[in-house]
Formats: sequence, structure tokens, C-alpha cells
Amino acid sequence: MYKILLLDRCHFSRQGLESWLMQVNAFAAPLSITSLSSLLLAKEHIEGWQPHLIIADLSGFAAERHQIPLISSLIRSSSPRSRLVLLQYDDFTSTDLHDASWAILDKKIALTDMMNIVDGALRSSPGINHARTVAPLLTRQEEKVLSLWMEGTSHGTIARMLNINGKTVYTYKRNIRLKLKVENRFSPFLSTAERRG
Repeated sequence: MYKILLLDRCHFSRQGLESWLMQVNAFAAPLSITSLSSLLLAKEHIEGWQPHLIIADLSGFAAERHQIPLISSLIRSSSPRSRLVLLQYDDFTSTDLHDASWAILDKKIALTDMMNIVDGALRSSPGINHARTVAPLLTRQEEKVLSLWMEGTSHGTIARMLNINGKTVYTYKRNIRLKLKVENRFSPFLSTAERRG
């Protein structure tokens, strides 16, 4: 089974790409896909889950200065065990990203071309060291709550979207803060300097 991590600030881009990948049915093995909008969660997933392929649009993150160190950290975590395919609308990529990425694609690429590139990246991905695989820090539901939370979705809307009780959302948020070792509800949104300062 191939493991793919999708990383994009845009919920609709992630959802569309995930749906398309699951429908393509042209890869050598079945796919397991995780879709995230958080660099912090993505880094944890790369280290613990060890995806074969990371498909990322990092331009939305690079627009915020405090995200740049997280991008660098994510790149270091991904290589050499995962292939990195960057999707972008502009020429934002730095030399570090050019060196670390397996391919850099325009987001307007034809789907057949993208399928061939994704297939090539999956087939050429290095073997995964299963002895180092660890359980993810957050549950799938906690990841969904954190992604929506970081997108600015209100407490009540998260409950409605995930079809859970409002008190359950509160519990998930508390557990996320405890697991990520952040002291208050605003910490996931602050840069490292702002948290220390």
C-alpha cells in the first residue's frame, strides 16, 4: 500500500486531489491518503507515518513569515524517505525546495500528466523503515478538528461539520493542546518567537 500525504492550506484543493487520487485506480498498489492543512501535523506525520509521497502546495504557508522555519523542518523530515511533489501557481519555490523536491508542477497541470508523475514518484520512492514507524500523535478525528480549527472554523461549525457534540469539540481541542504541549488555545496559531515571548 502506498501512503500519500496531501498538504495544502485550501480545503477544497485537498479534498479534490484526494477524491481524484482515490478514483484514478491506475497505481501499482492501493493508496492510503492523509490530507492536512497544518505544517506541524505534516511534520509529525512524515516522521511517524512515513509516507511514500508528499504532494504539497506550500505557497500559502510561505506567505506567513513564521511558517518558513516549519517549511524547512518539513523538508528535512521528508528527505530521503519520501518523495516530494510541489504544486504551485507561482514561482515561489526556494533553492532548498528545488533541491528537495522530486517534481515541481503547475497546479493547472493536466490530470493525465499528473497521474504519470505521481505514479513515477510512488514507484521510485525509497523503502520505508517499518522498524521506526510509530503511532501518530493525534487521532484522525483530532487531526480533522485541528485542521478546521486552524482554518478559523468556529466551534459550533466544527461540531456540525463533523457531526459531533459541541462538548466533544471542546474535548478534542483540549486533547490536541495537551498532546502538542501548547499552553493555551491560541498557541497553535503563534510563531515560536511569539510563544516564547
